[in-house]
Formats: sequence, structure tokens, C-alpha cells
Amino acid sequence: MKVNKKGALALSALIAGSAVVLAGCAGGSGEAPEASSAGELTVWVDSERVDALQGAADDYTEQTGVKVNLVGKDNNTIKDDFIQQVPTGEGPDITMGAHDWLGELSTNGVVAPIELGDSAEGYLPVALQASTYEGTVYMLPYAVENIAVLRNADLIPEAATSFDDMIAKGQAAGLAQPFVVEQGVEGNPYHLYPFQTAFGAPVFGTDAEGNYDPADLQMGSPGGFEFATWLGAQGAAGTLNTDVDGQIAKDKFLAGEAAFWLTGPWNVGAAVDGGINVEIDAIPSPTAEVASPFAGVKGFFVSAESENKVAANDFLVNYIGTEDVQLSLFEAGNVLPALTVAADAAASDPIIAGFQAVGENAVPMPAIPPMGAVWQFWGLSEAEIINGADPAATWQKLVDDVTAAIQ
Repeated sequence: MKVNKKGALALSALIAGSAVVLAGCAGGSGEAPEASSAGELTVWVDSERVDALQGAADDYTEQTGVKVNLVGKDNNTIKDDFIQQVPTGEGPDITMGAHDWLGELSTNGVVAPIELGDSAEGYLPVALQASTYEGTVYMLPYAVENIAVLRNADLIPEAATSFDDMIAKGQAAGLAQPFVVEQGVEGNPYHLYPFQTAFGAPVFGTDAEGNYDPADLQMGSPGGFEFATWLGAQGAAGTLNTDVDGQIAKDKFLAGEAAFWLTGPWNVGAAVDGGINVEIDAIPSPTAEVASPFAGVKGFFVSAESENKVAANDFLVNYIGTEDVQLSLFEAGNVLPALTVAADAAASDPIIAGFQAVGENAVPMPAIPPMGAVWQFWGLSEAEIINGADPAATWQKLVDDVTAAIQ
């Protein structure tokens, strides 16, 4: 495995020649050793990715003498466990997680900054942006995930040039429902966000440094109301339907009843296994502007209470942040690596290349705490509009409710 040996050797010298004591934190929940002795790191990871990281852990121990204990955790509980245990000194030194946890983790004071140094230039811009909160990097990114359009190339040989062209191509092929996207009775704004951005109505504006500004709710801009009007028209036309949940969308695409499916890489396997000749397309825009989806970025955080911050930072930057390890994680989860050189290598697969191309226009899902107020009202409002509620009045109520919740 290729690692940055310069960083590892420098840390070895620091361990041997300084008074810094690298004492790890306990693993917690009875899943890790009760306490880490000097010269150890405890790392919580998604149980499915332990094997992908074992080589890096072993190499780090060999190069530095610092033992790395990988603890497999349930991805559904790892965030809450981390928030609860770090303040007590019972959490890990490092945890795997998602970038949209950042606001909550920062607010709770449980994460420490990460020093990327020159290696910052090696990451996909959206990955680095998502790992940064209020101007400080808190996460070492390893994967970037976004949605795109899966097209049945046997039914529709060429990509659509616009949203209307997509529908027209499907209808010309004799399909009653050319396009499917997961919605459900409570709506699904994550999947509709590319269309909203095409109307120039992101959730929040950004400040001069590119940070999301909770005081600038762009959903209330004229573009937001234009999007709401378009949403109502699509509901009336049957192009968008809250009766279509994730399973129904999948079933229709696999059955050849729909030629276009707006979804993520997590559904590609089912389509390929189902015998579909899949092509990955850009999300067709309903306007002249680009339809930009959310990007979700996964990575690693350092505990604010770790007594091993030097080792933790070194392990992340110089071992996890290498092409070999990021590709190993890619093979475990089939999600585009965050390190550019690894992403380009993974993109030798045309499916991955397709998602990477769409991801170039993706924007990080806001990680700021006020985003919780948006999710609270957003999907239900969109579902109401799709089902015939007055677009302007319903969207205005959404904006008012979110504004009041944030304030």
C-alpha cells in the first residue's frame, strides 16, 4: 500500500523524542477495549468497511508503533454514540461519518480540526467544501455520493437534452410514464433538489467564503416560486406522483415501464442485475440552467477529547488519504472516492464515470443546524403541491414556517 512515509516517520520521531503521550480513548459500548493504552488509536468504522481499512491500520502500526484498533459499529447509531460518549472520555479517537453531521458535531463540541496541509489540493472540490465548517476542516473525506439519471439505453439510445425532451423521448417510445423518481406521501426533496436549483433557488445562499448563510433563505426567492409552479404542473401532468415511492420507482424501471430513473449509485446494482442496459446521464434541466444535485460526502472525524490528536491526524491524512486506501474503501462501498487520483482511477468504470461527471455540478448538502428546520417542512409542502395545492400559497407557507423555525 502506498502511504506518505514522510509523515509516518515524522510522527515516529515525535513519539520517540518528545514528551507527548499518545494515550487513546476507550472504545465504548463494550465493543472496543475498555481503554486504549499509550500509543494506541481507537477508530470506529462502519462494520462493512473494517476489512477495507485493516491494511492501513496494520501499516500504520508497523511504521509508527502506534496500534490502531478498528471497531465495527452500526451505521445507524454511530453518530449518537459518538456525541454521547466523547464528552465522557469514553469515545474513540476517530469515527467514520457523514459530512452533514458536521453542524451537530460542531455544536456539541465533539470534533477537532484536521490539518490537511498540502494534501488538501488532492481532493475533489466538493469533497473539501463539504468537509469544511465555518472555515475550518473537520473531516478527512473518503467518498462522494450524488444522484444522476439512470437511462435504459435499449429503450432510449440517446441522453435527453432537457426535462421536456426526456418526457418526449419516453412518450415517443410508447411509455406511459417515461420518468420515475422516488417521492412518497411525505415527498422527497432530496431527489427533487436538482430541479429546484435549476430555477435558481438553492436552500441557502453562501457568504464570501462559500459557507452556507442561514440568514439567506434562497428558497423564498422568485426562483423558488417558479419552481413551485413547475412542481404543480408536473403533478397535474402525472410526471411527478407521490404514489411512487422508492420501491415502485425501482419496479417500473426494472420492468421497462420507465426509461429514466433519477436515483443514486446504490440502485445501479439492481438495474444491472435486472438485465437493464444502463447509461448514466446528467439530470435533465427544466430550465436553461444546470440542475445541481446534493452531494453527500463521507469521511472521518477526530474526537475533540482524543489525547492522540497528532497520531489521529497523521493516520487520516497520510494513510486514509492515499489512493490505495481510498480505492479499497471504494471497492467496499462502490462510492466515488473523494481523493481526485483515486476518483479518476475508479472512473475507468463508465457507471462511476457517469456519476462523477454529474457530481461536478453537485453542491454539498448543507450541514448547518438550521437545515433541520428545512427538512421538517420541505417534503410535505412539495407533496401537497404535487397533489394539487396552490403552488404560491403552499410555497410561501413553507418559507414562512422555515424562517420562523430558524429564528
